[in-house]
Amino acid sequence: MSSENKRRMAIADALHGGAIKLLRMVRVEDAASGIGPAQLSALSVLVFMGERSVGELAALEQVRGPTMTRIVDGLADKALVRRVATPTDRRTVRVAPTPQGRRLLLAGRTRRVRALARRLEGFSSDELQCLYDAAKLIARL
Repeated sequence: MSSENKRRMAIADALHGGAIKLLRMVRVEDAASGIGPAQLSALSVLVFMGERSVGELAALEQVRGPTMTRIVDGLADKALVRRVATPTDRRTVRVAPTPQGRRLLLAGRTRRVRALARRLEGFSSDELQCLYDAAKLIARL
């Protein structure tokens, strides 16, 4: 393995470990939403990517169709999503977030961001700029 490949592997390993730690840290805030992680994740897809079929949601969330059907049923029972008939194919049903579901998800995102911002207190201006620049690079991945 070339030295450049070793360097990329070391950076990838550091990013992987940091991402997991960061996710665990902010995930603590999700308990306030009142729904579980699988439902939050599916709702997040719908809020940020738009309505999807249950099959598309299952593929995106890497679960089986029946599992996603149960997740969607739970979200629908809480009025966080609604099923939408497809005008061109009556057999296909899409799932869309309700205004209540969108508010719940965005409030959770705000809690996560605020928690993370609190953890940034005490960092220098240079460190904050470095993190900002790194975040933009990570987004390109």
